[in-house]
Amino acid sequence: MEIEQVIIAQHGAADVMELKTVDLPPPGEGEVQIRQTAIGLNYMDVYQRSGHYPLETPSPLGLEAAGEIVEVGNGVTGLSVGDRVVYGGVLGAYASHRNAPAARLVKIPDGISNDIAAAAMLKGMTAEYLLERTYKVQPGDKVLFFAASGGVGQIAGQWGKRLRAEMIGVTSGADNCQRALDLGYAHAIDRKSEDIAARVKEITGGAGVPVVYDSIGKATFETSIACLATYGVFVSFGSTTGNAPPVEPGLLQKAGSLYFTRPTLANYVGPRPDLEHSASRVFEMIHDGHVTINIDQRRPLSEIVAAHTDLEAGVTTGSTIFLP
Repeated sequence: MEIEQVIIAQHGAADVMELKTVDLPPPGEGEVQIRQTAIGLNYMDVYQRSGHYPLETPSPLGLEAAGEIVEVGNGVTGLSVGDRVVYGGVLGAYASHRNAPAARLVKIPDGISNDIAAAAMLKGMTAEYLLERTYKVQPGDKVLFFAASGGVGQIAGQWGKRLRAEMIGVTSGADNCQRALDLGYAHAIDRKSEDIAARVKEITGGAGVPVVYDSIGKATFETSIACLATYGVFVSFGSTTGNAPPVEPGLLQKAGSLYFTRPTLANYVGPRPDLEHSASRVFEMIHDGHVTINIDQRRPLSEIVAAHTDLEAGVTTGSTIFLP
């Protein structure tokens, strides 16, 4: 069967991506074939395309999508033709159809659309593991979260509010600050016009926060250190401005006996029980109305280059999905 799929022949800028017509074989052992109806866009896609996280090229791209099973391979149990499924973390999502390992798929519950599932899976599971497992946020905790108006940031603000934390979001511009406040953040700091560390100290009465979630990397490393309370936890989970510098143990000591961690979703949802737990928490939060997924950009897959360009330029908000 001929399908459309995004391929990179080499790493580089957004224009290395090409939408090609390729042949898709039947699903193999333990696989199902999916007709994809919504594909998620994540910053991890940029890391892999650019070579920050190298792939063996030529390579497909994309890690997250939802759709309907159209064929089931040998050895698959618990899934049938017609089931609506979603996945996150399986390379090759930028395609109209694909074969995927059944062990990494999750059924989409009734009441949740394919669009929402595709927009929420990776970002929602990221918020889940960060707030509930990497550092277990407690009621009353003051929590600093960077990129508050992005896809993960919007979910985290709402999720943290549900956990009864006092969420402090960092974003840019008055409009994004207001939106952060509307999405669960108790405080919004404009990184373009405010001193982030000074505002955090003001909000916390000089104590600092017990945890910082920093997806920015190099540009915000020193700021994040300055915002932490004694025994604080620095959670570095992204590097949109480049890698954070090497962390000297002496720095953590002098800044207040701090902890530094660099987690990845792949570890937190690697075992099947952990994947099911994380996905179920995401669906539960959405179904119960505690988290709203804002799909601010819907684009055809043919606009993949423009979508990556916008994401890297920081002009997107919320989630982006492609409609193949």
